[in-house]
Amino acid sequence: MALAATAKQEEPRVVLSARGLSKSFGAFMAVKNVDLDVRHAHVHALIGPNGAGKTTVFNLLTKFLQPTAGSITFMGTDITKTPPDRIARMGLVRSFQISAVFPHLTVLDNVRVALQRPNGLSTQFWLPLSSLDRLNARADELIESVGLKRERNALAADLSYGRKRVLEIATTLALDPKVLLLDEPMAGMGQEDIGTVSNIIREVAKTRAVLMVEHNLSVVADICHHVTVLQRGEILAEGDYATVSQDPRVRTAYMGTEEA
Repeated sequence: MALAATAKQEEPRVVLSARGLSKSFGAFMAVKNVDLDVRHAHVHALIGPNGAGKTTVFNLLTKFLQPTAGSITFMGTDITKTPPDRIARMGLVRSFQISAVFPHLTVLDNVRVALQRPNGLSTQFWLPLSSLDRLNARADELIESVGLKRERNALAADLSYGRKRVLEIATTLALDPKVLLLDEPMAGMGQEDIGTVSNIIREVAKTRAVLMVEHNLSVVADICHHVTVLQRGEILAEGDYATVSQDPRVRTAYMGTEEA
């Protein structure tokens, strides 16, 4: 009993949670009664077949959609009715399936743009361009941490698709998120870039929580501590990857047969 109590005390704290989260579009129930706990210093995957409701859950958690029912708590604060811009300032930061970088700016300038808000420069329009030089040291740290040092002065438009996604992670990290939500970070990537991004996510998760929607189950198995499987907007199974991958319901949802 004492050992069990100690293990429970050492379990990482929950930083983002949802209870009874539901979203309907007219008569269609896209998400139904989802409970979710995302823990500090963990990578949590949200997986499921196409149309399972994964991106809708992401949009609900980040307040791009308002839930029909249920509640969302972030760092102990109820954010169910909080607007998305305030959510981001609180430290709940997401990426999107489509790369969102400024193509005609360099890698360095993309990261410096992202650093302006946390450094109080985003609303100061009349400062000289040289005022951004104070951001260079932190920008270079972020660029090096994601393996883009050689491309520091390259235009974002000239990067490969995978490297653009890496740059996008650097710009989201510039906002110093407490929880980082990644929507299909490996989509469209070659194997080399997948390995790079997987290592970046591992490093990121040492100091903050990561929640990711991901279709690449090899990546999920490799880097994720906890997996939640959705089907038709409801939780089908959850646990570590070894557990959920052996669940006959999960095999049926993905492969159409329990014998897969």
